[in-house]
Amino acid sequence: MQSLIGTGVALVTPFKEDFSIDTEALKRIVHFSVDGGVEYLVILGTTAENATLSGDEKELVIQTIIEANNGRLPLVLGVGGNNTMEVVGELKKRDMSPFAAILSVSPYYNKPTQEGIYQHFKAVAEASPVPVILYNVPGRTSSNMLPKTVLRLANDFKNIVAIKEAAGDIVQAMQLLKDKAKDFHVISGDDMTALATVLAGGSGVISVIAQGFPKEFSEMIRLGLNRKVDEAFKSQYLLSDCIDMIFEQGNPAGIKQVFQALGLADNTVRLPLVSVDEDLQNRINEFVSKIDK
Repeated sequence: MQSLIGTGVALVTPFKEDFSIDTEALKRIVHFSVDGGVEYLVILGTTAENATLSGDEKELVIQTIIEANNGRLPLVLGVGGNNTMEVVGELKKRDMSPFAAILSVSPYYNKPTQEGIYQHFKAVAEASPVPVILYNVPGRTSSNMLPKTVLRLANDFKNIVAIKEAAGDIVQAMQLLKDKAKDFHVISGDDMTALATVLAGGSGVISVIAQGFPKEFSEMIRLGLNRKVDEAFKSQYLLSDCIDMIFEQGNPAGIKQVFQALGLADNTVRLPLVSVDEDLQNRINEFVSKIDK
């Protein structure tokens, strides 16, 4: 897990205006993130609009990122869902050798109990040939994976090595940090509270905004890890307005507008998501023009 300390980016899937995957834009985004100094890349997370990709499209995204990365950074693959048998099946059939770990979201829609969540990840851990990063994001799953459940899983399965904690609840994150084993990692899944989580003892972040501002955001996290608090908060306050903006009308519509402003990719998203409105486009474009100078 040492290679997954710092800033990971949850990569988007860029589309052309006809909604087909823009592989050239995806390569540009990978190069931009790597050159900007992030520590690892996350493939097929929520930000990738995974829910609207076909099986063939997912394979295209995976292979495009592997080739563009060319072994430079560790890769984490999103393998999760609300059908436990389907998740286990994918883990058993896929070649996992290119990946340092998987990121597996707590089951959504079904609203399982804490015991159901435990049993789901027990099956995932037993099937996975690589380390498992749990992903708690109650705003999307409608169920909160409580610290007690997380710590029980971490204690029972040695290949469950971390959690991406995206409840947006710094108190819950601190409870995890207080009670966890030394070798278990708490990774922020919330850009706005990532620095606070790191300063409380977290290992870093899996970020959305870091792929748009990789240099600035990854340096902020490194400063936090090195306890250079005042310098880190300067970066936090530099980016905080844009962090709010990119989530204002949904993810990844906001970060895709950043990429359009940077000239890296179009801002197209697939239904049921829609692109940000003209007012937000203008505000994001103005922010990017100031940072980019």
